[in-house]
Amino acid sequence: MARHHMCGLTGLIDRSCSKTASQLRELADSMARTIAHRGPDDSGTWVSAEDGVAFGFRRLAILDLTPAGHQPMTSASGRYEVIYNGEIYNFAAIRAELEEIGGAPSWRGHSDTEVMLAGIEQWGLREALRRFIGMFGIALWDRSERTLHLIRDRVGVKPLYCGWAGETFLFGSELKPFLAYPGFDPPIDRDALALFMRHNYIPAPFTIYKGFRKVTPGTILTVRPRAGQELHEEPFWSFDEVVTRGLAGVRDRDDEETVCECDALLRDAVGLRMVSDVPLGVFLSGGIDSSVVVAMMQQQSSRPVKTFTIGFHEEGYNEAQHASMVARHLGTDHTELYVSPQDAMGVIPKIPSLYDEPFADSSQIPTYLVSALARQKVTVSLSGDGGDELFGGYNRYFYSQEIWNKVGWVPAPLRRLAAAGAMLPGSARWQRAFDAMGRFTPSRLRLQNAGDRIAKVASVVQSSTPDEIYLRLISHWSEPADLVLGSTEPVTRLNRQSSHIRDFTDRMMYLDLLTYLPDDILVKVDRASMGVSLEAREPLLDHRLIEFAWGLPRRMKIRNGSGKWLLREVLSRYVPRQMFERPKMGFGIPIDTWLRTGLRPWADELLAPRRLQGEGFLNSDLVSTAWHNHLSGKGNHQYALWNVLVFQQWLEHQRMERSAMLHAVEN
Repeated sequence: MARHHMCGLTGLIDRSCSKTASQLRELADSMARTIAHRGPDDSGTWVSAEDGVAFGFRRLAILDLTPAGHQPMTSASGRYEVIYNGEIYNFAAIRAELEEIGGAPSWRGHSDTEVMLAGIEQWGLREALRRFIGMFGIALWDRSERTLHLIRDRVGVKPLYCGWAGETFLFGSELKPFLAYPGFDPPIDRDALALFMRHNYIPAPFTIYKGFRKVTPGTILTVRPRAGQELHEEPFWSFDEVVTRGLAGVRDRDDEETVCECDALLRDAVGLRMVSDVPLGVFLSGGIDSSVVVAMMQQQSSRPVKTFTIGFHEEGYNEAQHASMVARHLGTDHTELYVSPQDAMGVIPKIPSLYDEPFADSSQIPTYLVSALARQKVTVSLSGDGGDELFGGYNRYFYSQEIWNKVGWVPAPLRRLAAAGAMLPGSARWQRAFDAMGRFTPSRLRLQNAGDRIAKVASVVQSSTPDEIYLRLISHWSEPADLVLGSTEPVTRLNRQSSHIRDFTDRMMYLDLLTYLPDDILVKVDRASMGVSLEAREPLLDHRLIEFAWGLPRRMKIRNGSGKWLLREVLSRYVPRQMFERPKMGFGIPIDTWLRTGLRPWADELLAPRRLQGEGFLNSDLVSTAWHNHLSGKGNHQYALWNVLVFQQWLEHQRMERSAMLHAVEN
């Protein structure tokens, strides 16, 4: 069975229908060339001049390289034209079902694209989408209705952007193709920039460009160009419904039975994502999520699975030794690469062109490095993302509730005083104090980043509601509208109360899966992997697992003060506990020290007050204060500063891109 979908898609609808077929084809082609890294092996275009529609496509061969798998593809009846990026993992079962009910055309090839189209013709769009297990960004033109549907998978593993440039509707897997369209010149959205400064990513549906948006995961966005510029979005899968149904149906369950059920679901989700005729690997961090995925793959593979790990020489950031123990135990074919600060800094200049809009999760750097490492040996890699959000892995899930229980009853003015007192010495001083005490305490009790943690706790203590605690915990700049000149922070799912979920911990997990996961983690993995033409697959985000996890009682996730109880139990069937029972560690890099050392000249230049004032986006006094305090050790503002630096670098990159394009047009 063949599939071939590591791809990039783009296209446009010209409402005025004033362009010739060859003009449309040329536009679609030049837009698609900007995302060649998503599909370096093949390209295709399709146009309908009478409707002003053009599709552009790039593909990386994972399989079925015959012309029968070529995109854009027309459905058997001729009604639909499709381009799509992603995978329908259960396409073989759907193909068999279509054959059984007589809904199958005479198949032209073995691609899941063809099966997808046949399913849509047989059951209609919404019903077909409900049957697909997969990750996808789809553009579907319906000839009979003269309508474009943009469809994004349930959780948002695959990206999709769109918006109007004058009378032309643009869409694509990334924002890059829009820059290649001559009429694209929207202003930077300062409100979205304020959101970025708070979160280090821009939450959906916003993008850095005014008037352009991300398609919401799990929805069909419909454009009827003849009826005007209105965009209609409706869900085909609702995470809200899954959560409401799950919480309403929670019953107590038997431990052993639940572990078996979870094991079987995980095994199936991983097995489906192993169908491939090209070499397949997996990222192994040594943590619980990736170790579970590796164990499930090794169970179902006839030869050692290829595992990839990045190590750091800086203590406190390195999990490589844990990963190699797990790899040895499971018998994988393991590759590890220790990277130096120079290797990691070498990725920084690539950030603006990889991500297209400001994106400052600093684990973007190791993610890119591990993708590049894997790409030397494989074309597809599985990843363990989603375990924390589904099974209660993040520290904030247990700390926040605990802190609130202890201090929530204290009057707010007193809490604010106490917090201010705790922060007087500055986080760097606290850190030095803890380091000094650390010489006399056993290593397992030493506090990693103690200064930062005290600063976090101090900010949390000032909160007036549990929801405010959550917002403070995930904020890099707590008052971003003061930082971004002329901005008002828009309402998002994150600053609007989600009152339909009563329990605070459930609410945090819900918000993380709705926002942080698709807009930060999945963006990070998609761009880093696609940037080196590697396809990343996410078995823990199979929608059947999400539905299962939300029907579980809390004690299946968080037990005895630690998270992911259920995943730990499943993993302990394959790997001895002592290999994975240890405090959680993020996949980060020591940006705090780098900013004071190797990155300092670069940062000094981007943060120069005159430069900031000239650009007119950021309050230079606030930035200078944070930078000064960071350098003097008075505070650790690595995350807040990283956001600013990434934006500054993106701004410069964008200026250079624009002038290069103008130059090309003039010549």
